[in-house]
Amino acid sequence: MKIPLDRQAKTPIYLQIRNRIGHLIHTGRLLPHAQLPSIRTLAHTVQVNKLTVLEAYSVLEADGLVRAKQGAGYFINPPEARVSAPQKPLLPSAFNPAQAVIIPTHSINDFPKIYAASLRSHTQPDCIDFGLGFPPPSGLEDLQRIARRAMKEAPTFFDLGHPQGDLNLRQHIAQILIQQGLEVSCENLIVTSGSMQSLSLLVEYWVQPGDWVVVEAPTYHGFLSSLQQRGAQIIGIPMTPQGMNLDLLAQYLASHRPKLIYTMSTLHNPTGITTSVEHRQKLLALAAQYDCLVIEDNAYEPLSFDVTPPPIKAFDSQAQVIYVGTFSKTLMPGLRVGYMAVTEHHRKALTERKLLHDFHVSAASQAIVKEYLASGHYRRRLNHMRILHRERRDIMLQGLSRYLPPAVTWTVPAGGTFLWLQLPDNFALSDICQAAAAQKVLVGSGAAFFPPQQGYPALRLNFALPAAETERGLQILGNILKSQAALQ
Repeated sequence: MKIPLDRQAKTPIYLQIRNRIGHLIHTGRLLPHAQLPSIRTLAHTVQVNKLTVLEAYSVLEADGLVRAKQGAGYFINPPEARVSAPQKPLLPSAFNPAQAVIIPTHSINDFPKIYAASLRSHTQPDCIDFGLGFPPPSGLEDLQRIARRAMKEAPTFFDLGHPQGDLNLRQHIAQILIQQGLEVSCENLIVTSGSMQSLSLLVEYWVQPGDWVVVEAPTYHGFLSSLQQRGAQIIGIPMTPQGMNLDLLAQYLASHRPKLIYTMSTLHNPTGITTSVEHRQKLLALAAQYDCLVIEDNAYEPLSFDVTPPPIKAFDSQAQVIYVGTFSKTLMPGLRVGYMAVTEHHRKALTERKLLHDFHVSAASQAIVKEYLASGHYRRRLNHMRILHRERRDIMLQGLSRYLPPAVTWTVPAGGTFLWLQLPDNFALSDICQAAAAQKVLVGSGAAFFPPQQGYPALRLNFALPAAETERGLQILGNILKSQAALQ
């Protein structure tokens, strides 16, 4: 099969392959049940990496156009077996918070306390946990099979590994990032114990007590706590429906000259917002103008339902951006495998600093993730999760429309695990969370994602729970919010 490719185009190569094969299927030139060329054969024919073909085939599988047969390859689905595209939610997001910059003057957001409370909540039977930060367990049979294959490397576990991470694993991660538009090599990747270690190392390396740091408001509470423990001065730039307010960002870059900007451009935690290409380019231009480092933390990017814009790092020609990712949100959190793409200038110093934290990430965890990536199971898992999460997101959106009072608004994320509920300013957030917990419904308090005593009342909800749990949990939460509205 010959596929014309435009290697200068902005469309990634794997999508060009997918689009061409999809066209041949829809026009009937590729017949139902016909077998596609093997990954190796097509990669050789069109002169691309095998992972590029695997990526294209996996997207076609997610589109419902082809199916994979274990050990046999990929085959064209007949029309009646093709999955129709999920319907978009009927109601667009009404999220529109007040645009107030937050500069806290005291107190530390106690992330360890929040984490401990989350651990305790998991021991409670029959709870509906909307506050959970990870997808529910799935694919355990595949994990066991892959883990057994990975354990063939067990003799190497008796040796110390490289603090920068397993070379083959870094090569696989580099290929994933190249498909996303990043110009990155395995030499500039550091494998870490989850993305949290990446963020902690970056804060230790770049930030000194008293330095100004820009974050989105709201933002990931673990990073917020790290900054405050370090003694940084925080500037919380409010989120708009399109992302961080860039007009306010420009104003505070000029007035405070911060050391770095922390942002989540794709499937922001906690709001679920994904920014546009224009927003990303303007943010990067502002950072370059004021010589400000950007940390781009896109932990949920692989779970996007649609094709997302290239990361900010893809537009970075001045080594202004460090990109952070993880497998905790897509495989399982217990493996603790994350990574950061750094510049050559800082790689050695960050690797040495990591060596003082731990010699290297668990060799067994790295071997399991490497086997997932090399075998193609990772891409199949992502496709499964995207389809499942989209269905469950839509179930939650329908439930929110049915059960919540009109004064509550929410975001409509195009992937990931969370959506964000904005409550009226006069709602008592702590009372709401306690009342829900008393009925065994656990929610993520929005207060955790702002500096203490700052921000507006909000809730973060995990929409990836089974439909019956979501339905019952939203009924309970809706009654509590309606009671709160009646008190106003």
